[in-house]
Amino acid sequence: MGTWDIGPFDNDTAADFGGDLDEAPLEERESMIRRVLERAADSADHLNISDGERAVAAAALVVAQHPDGDSACSNHGPSEALPELPADLRTLTVDALDQVVSELSELADQWAEATNGSKWRKDVTRLRDVLAPPVPPQEETLFDI
Repeated sequence: MGTWDIGPFDNDTAADFGGDLDEAPLEERESMIRRVLERAADSADHLNISDGERAVAAAALVVAQHPDGDSACSNHGPSEALPELPADLRTLTVDALDQVVSELSELADQWAEATNGSKWRKDVTRLRDVLAPPVPPQEETLFDI
């Protein structure tokens, strides 16, 4: 496996996925992203490394279109335009990312052993938090006691 950094497209599998998106007709790109996310989200007992890497890359593309998201700009990601992705992909993306960092994920296992594994996990969590921000704890008031 060729991984050179923690970014969503900083590995051979995700870079190839970006290339596949570029080669596909515009009208097929959303369904390609959806299939990658569904495959990761539906992995009930095991998520292999390649599926996890593609899911993180697809998630970065969904997040890039969110008003609070950052660009998925990468030298190794897709260079061709993507269609406007439907809002329902956001929930699917959260489910996929939850699987990517779960105990069932080979990718999470691999990064747990890496020197910069905690940085990778924070980056994946940041992607997820754009789509499903954590609920801040409420302060107790006199009325709650």
